Amino acid sequence: MSIQNKHQEHFEDLILTGDLSVLDFFDDEYEVSLKIDGAPAIVWGTNPASGNFFVGTKSVFNKVKLKINESHEDIDANHSGNVAQILHCCMDSLPRTEYIYQGDFIGFGGLNIYTPNTITYQFSEIVTQSIIIAPHTKWSTNGELKDAFVSGSTPFFNDTKHVKFVQPCVDFVRITLPQVDVDDVVFLSVKEATVTKVKINALIRDGKELTWWELTDIFGCENLAHLYLMMIEIKEDLMDMMIVSDSPVAYIDGENIVGEGFVLKNNNIIMKLVNREIFAHANFTLAKKW
Repeated sequence: MSIQNKHQEHFEDLILTGDLSVLDFFDDEYEVSLKIDGAPAIVWGTNPASGNFFVGTKSVFNKVKLKINESHEDIDANHSGNVAQILHCCMDSLPRTEYIYQGDFIGFGGLNIYTPNTITYQFSEIVTQSIIIAPHTKWSTNGELKDAFVSGSTPFFNDTKHVKFVQPCVDFVRITLPQVDVDDVVFLSVKEATVTKVKINALIRDGKELTWWELTDIFGCENLAHLYLMMIEIKEDLMDMMIVSDSPVAYIDGENIVGEGFVLKNNNIIMKLVNREIFAHANFTLAKKW
């Protein structure tokens, strides 16, 4: 698996520009994982440019201002506040590896309930390790970190004395997506799609339902609105097929949920299945603690 993009697109957003390859996604081998709502993102491993162990946020992938921390002094120079405190503990706690991994920070040990971002997670017992990390991505590069790409499967990490790893198991049914009629659908340019996604997020932020007439007004095409809503229905059916185990109990604003959503990967696409009208709305509107 070798994916160049570092951004996870929503399942339904992938068709806006007329790229319908997502409809063939389930014909090939793919991976499914539960999307954990931690923050900040933590990247760690061996820096191929120096051969030294490093920790950092997603800023390690910056094209210009690199923020790769190979020492506590680097952390103090590149970061401040809570993020610096988290990275100092990650530097001391994360196991050394020759590879490069990314995960979400859930919290420091000592509790059994954590709200790292929007979702509250409840563990069955008090966490005794120093930090809690939810690993989800393995990276590779032929040169520098700024050129890294998603590569291979993320291994299962056993808990250590210092790190509790959260890696829920997801069982799913392999399916073939239905044939979709795209006759008379006017798709968007890449620039138009970017603007459109901002407008959709604004509707979600305001708690408005993504209706056919709202989407027709945004897209300027009734048939594209129909197709987009069909993709949402397919996404929701896919999410209903996922069976999650070995996960802390999750809540949004006191309401029990399965989790943020799911991440799907194959050799060409990395995408997310998220109930945006529940999770994304809460993510936009609830105060962040980290």
